[in-house]
Formats: sequence, C-alpha cells, structure tokens
Amino acid sequence: MSLKLHWFLPTTGDSRSLVGGGHSVPRGIGQGPGSAGSASQFRPPTIDYLAQVARTAELLDFDGVLTPTGTWCEDAWLTTAALLRETERLKFLVAFRPGSLSPTLAAQMASTYQRISGGRLLLNIVTGGEPAEQRRFGDPASFGSAERYARTDEFLTVLRGAWQEQGVDFAGDFYDVTDARVRQAPDPLPQLYFGGSSAPAGPVAAKHVDVYLTWGEPPSAVAEKLDWIRGLAKEQGRTLRFGIRLHVITRDTSEAAWAVAQQMLSELDPADVARAQEALGASQSVGQQRMRALHGASTERTGFTDAHELEIHPGLWAGVGLVRGGAGTALVGSHEEVASSIAEYAALGIDELVLSGYPHVEEAYWFAEGVKPVLRREGLLRG
Repeated sequence: MSLKLHWFLPTTGDSRSLVGGGHSVPRGIGQGPGSAGSASQFRPPTIDYLAQVARTAELLDFDGVLTPTGTWCEDAWLTTAALLRETERLKFLVAFRPGSLSPTLAAQMASTYQRISGGRLLLNIVTGGEPAEQRRFGDPASFGSAERYARTDEFLTVLRGAWQEQGVDFAGDFYDVTDARVRQAPDPLPQLYFGGSSAPAGPVAAKHVDVYLTWGEPPSAVAEKLDWIRGLAKEQGRTLRFGIRLHVITRDTSEAAWAVAQQMLSELDPADVARAQEALGASQSVGQQRMRALHGASTERTGFTDAHELEIHPGLWAGVGLVRGGAGTALVGSHEEVASSIAEYAALGIDELVLSGYPHVEEAYWFAEGVKPVLRREGLLRG
C-alpha cells in the first residue's frame, strides 16, 4: 500500500505553542497575539505566510493541505484559490459547511475550481456541531444533530446530481431545486471527505462520500468506528477509503519529542484550559465529546504538569485538546516511533493521514525528513 499524506493550512495563524493561532479554538482562547505567552511567536495568516506553508508542503511531497472552515479563520475557498498560482501540484482539501450555501452554487464553485486548478480540489464536508458557530451561519436554535445531517444528506444528493449531464430535480425538507446543473462537470469529480461520530452521521458517509475521516483516537476506538462505517457502506453497496486527522511532534529521539510536548504543556495557563473546556463542553458534536473524554480535563481539573499524564496510548498525546477544539491528539516520539504508530493505524484500514504541527513549516520538515523515509522503508509509502 501507499499512504496519502496531507498537511494543514493554518488559516487562523500559526505559533510554536498551543496558545497562539491554531484550529477551532473558542473565542478568546489562543486566537492571536494577545494570547498569554505567545505574542512574540504568533504568525498571522497572511497570504504570504500561507503561501510559504503551501509551498513547503508541495516541496516535501505532501499530497494536499486541509484548509479549515469557520468564522475564526480565513475563508477556505478564497484563500486556497489565491494559493493556486503559488503551487503547481499540491491539492487543496477545502472544508465548507453545507448549510452556508446552496448545493447548486457549491457544485458550480467546485466545477470552476477544478478547471482553473487543473483538478486539484478535494472537498471536506463539515456538518458542524457547535451551536453558537452554527447560529452565526444562520441555523435555527432548534437545529440538532439529526436536522444538520439530514440537510447534509440532501445537500450532497443535489451536489452530485448537479454534476451529472442530465442535472437533477429534487424536493426535500431543506432543498427544493429544479434542473440543478453546472455549465460543465468538474473533471475529475472532486473527492468528498467527511467526518462524523454521531448516529445520524454514519448513513450520510456510507451513502455519499469517498473518504471517511476520523480524529485521532486510540487504535481500538478507531477500529470500532471504521467497522461501523464499513458495515453501513456495505448496505449501500459501496466501499469507502478512510483517513485520520492528527497533529504530530516528531524528533530524532523520543526524549526530544516529549520535551517539545512538555514545553507546550508548561506554557498553558490553567485558567485558559478551564475556559476552553467550558466552551468545548457546550458542543453538540459527538466527535468533540469523544476528544474531551480522552484527556479527562474539565473546568475542575486543569493543572496537568507532566506531558506523559496525557499519553492515552503509546505515542498518542491528548494535550492538544486541552485548549483546542477539533482534532485534539498528536503522535509524539522519535521518527521510528511515529512511523510505528502510523503503521498501527494503517493496519486498521487507514489510507490517508491529515497531519499538522506547530509551527507548520518547521514541523513539516521534521516529519518529511524523519518519518517519511521510515514509512518508505516499511513499504507504507512509495516514491
């Protein structure tokens, strides 16, 4: 086999620590230069810096970069379109929310994007589970997980139908369209990536998507989730690929990698951890709840002092999730140890990894120069 490896585009900013820039952080927690201990480290998400990250990912032969979505970061469609001329081969895994635009418009945008990029678009469908964030995009306060995933199901039905030569008519609970189509179908059709851990999410993945994504839980939990999705996909007569979203801290020795994790942990203010956990605790996302359960933090327990306290499986560290939403775990260790952890997930059926590290330029080099040669030697990566 040959794994596909993707990197991450930090469109809310970047930093050497967990408290300056990053992914899906509650408002006021680690959002920028004002964050405790991170003012001198914060790298704003200027187009020049993001171009540097993208060019680094391409130079190091990553397949693509994930670009997140939300009001806390730059718009993924516009940012990645601006970066197309900064790169030649790199694919852009563009995250977007089905409820924030019409499926026909999304089909048109994707079709145009494929033509101007030469086929470098991948789509990450984010149904969403943060009530406050969803209401910013116009969701009714009454919307829960079932309604959001039912809407995603309809959205993807129209999206795929609009890419067909005959177009599509569709009347549902959320969308009512007649002759939805685009001027010219995208070539190739963008692969659809999707993650969701709740009961309503599984059937949507099984019916529509190409790659099911999970956050980095221990292998036993990942295995259960993949078996669940495989069973649902089989009922639909389909076979899916699987990906996993993880941070990574890899160094020449295990001790050096854990020293970085320890430094990141030492920089966290317990008050920031408490505020982050209070905000993340309001999430309706089952996946987010599973991330929070891994590190055992709460507004009552925020003072972790030893990074190894948060090692929930050999080489899998839950410290990122103390102050960051979304993917909250990191692979930590020597290059050989990190490669071994990846092999463990690959044995379960993981085909793709979406990785990130702080800062994103430097950590990409650590991974590419340290871990990728080991993966090639073990037959998990070609080239």
